[in-house]
Amino acid sequence: MKALGVISTTALFLILGMTFPAFAQEEHHQQEAKPEKQQEQAKPAKQEQQQQAKGQQEQKQQQQQAKPARQEQQQQAKGQQEQQQKQQQQAKGQQQQQAKSSKQEQQQQAKGQQEQQQKQQQAKGQQQQQEKAAKQQEQQQARGQQQEKQQQEKQQQQQQAKSSRQEQQQQARGQQHEQAQGQWAHNGQKDSRGHEYNENRFGREHHARFQEHGGRYYDGRREYSYGGYWFYAAAYPAWFYREDVYFIMGADGLWYAVAYGDPSLMLQVDIS
Repeated sequence: MKALGVISTTALFLILGMTFPAFAQEEHHQQEAKPEKQQEQAKPAKQEQQQQAKGQQEQKQQQQQAKPARQEQQQQAKGQQEQQQKQQQQAKGQQQQQAKSSKQEQQQQAKGQQEQQQKQQQAKGQQQQQEKAAKQQEQQQARGQQQEKQQQEKQQQQQQAKSSRQEQQQQARGQQHEQAQGQWAHNGQKDSRGHEYNENRFGREHHARFQEHGGRYYDGRREYSYGGYWFYAAAYPAWFYREDVYFIMGADGLWYAVAYGDPSLMLQVDIS
């Protein structure tokens, strides 16, 4: 057993002795071949790096070239956006303007309708006022006509009463005159001083109206001309100037002024 172990150990060393030089030689060859292999392996990596750098540079150039295009696109996008905003603002302004115009038009229409209603109300009020005024005028005219009719009837009644009274007075005066004829002078009779009574110049048929300051003022008295003579009195009553008067000579040869409307009113006068 001990001899087998020695043999095995010897064989192991022998194998190792033979293997190690070969391994060393192979490792040496490998080390010699390794730089070439590394160079061969590094070459594609370098090329790849160069390609990558070239690609990055090209990409950078493309980016640089693309930058103006992108900026242009951005400018175009920005311009389009501004254009859209402008269009939106214009559309909004147009919409607001249309809404404003529509609102103003509605307000104008409402105002016009209101003014039309006011005009109609005014016209209606004026018509009512005119109708009221016309009605009042008709009523006033009717009242005026009625009052005028009543006044006319009253005046007619008064006139009839006055006429009747005057007629009665005339009849009474006529009776008085007939009764008094016996006391008046006859045509051609003369007074104590030779003044002749003539029915063509004196008497009831020759009445006249005298003024208070008429005639003449002579020798401190007021004288009035009548029938060719100047008559005077110491004082004249109010009826002398208010009534028509005629002069007549009495049967006693004296002269008298008599009121035409009322023969009972007499005034003795003298001739100058």
